[in-house]
Amino acid sequence: MKLYIQHQQEYSRGELLLRAFFGWLYIGIPYFFLSLIPAIIGAFYSLIGVFSVLFTGVYPEHMFEHQVKLMNWQLRVQARLLNLVDGNPPHGMNAQDEAVELVIEYPGKQSQGDAIMKFFLGFFMFIPHYFVLIFRIIVLYFYSLLAFFTILISAEYPEGGHKYAVDTLRYVMRINLYFGFMNDRYPPFSGAPDEELGLERR
Repeated sequence: MKLYIQHQQEYSRGELLLRAFFGWLYIGIPYFFLSLIPAIIGAFYSLIGVFSVLFTGVYPEHMFEHQVKLMNWQLRVQARLLNLVDGNPPHGMNAQDEAVELVIEYPGKQSQGDAIMKFFLGFFMFIPHYFVLIFRIIVLYFYSLLAFFTILISAEYPEGGHKYAVDTLRYVMRINLYFGFMNDRYPPFSGAPDEELGLERR
C-alpha cells in the first residue's frame, strides 16, 4: 500500500480559516451527497467481500477496485479537513489528485484460515490496535491544533506534525484493509510507509 499526502512549502492562511469555519459546508456536504450512492454500494460490496473471502479466499476484483476508489475519495476529503493540503478535494470515484495518492494492490488469493479467524475473533484481534489508536488520535488532535496556529503565524505546517498525521491515516488504512477482509496481513503497530517496514508486496 502506498499512501501519500504532499507537505507543502507554504500554506494559505485564508484557505485555513475558510476550512475552519465553512469546510463542513463546501467540502463535507458535497462529499456526503455525491458519495452517498457509491458508499451504499461499497457497504454491500464489503458484505459480499467478507463471505467471498471466507468461502473462496478471493475478494472479487471489481468490488475491490470500487472500494479502493472510494477510499481514495475519502482520503482526499480527510486531507483537506485536517489541513494537510490546501485546495478543494476533487470529487468523484475516478478523480485524480496530485497532492493526495492512495495505491492499494489487489491481493489475489488470501488465506481462508486468516479470514475465519477474523470472522470469529476479529473483535479481540482489534483490541490492541484500539488502544494504540486512542493514543495516536489524541496526539493527532494536539498536533492539528498546533499546526492550525503555526499556519496562521508562519504559513507553514510543521513537518513532524504533518508526517505524524499522514502516518496515523496510513495506520488506520491498514487496519481498515485487514479487518475489511481486503488483505490477510495483520497490520503492524506503526504508520510508517511499507518500504520502511519491509512490507513491500510479497
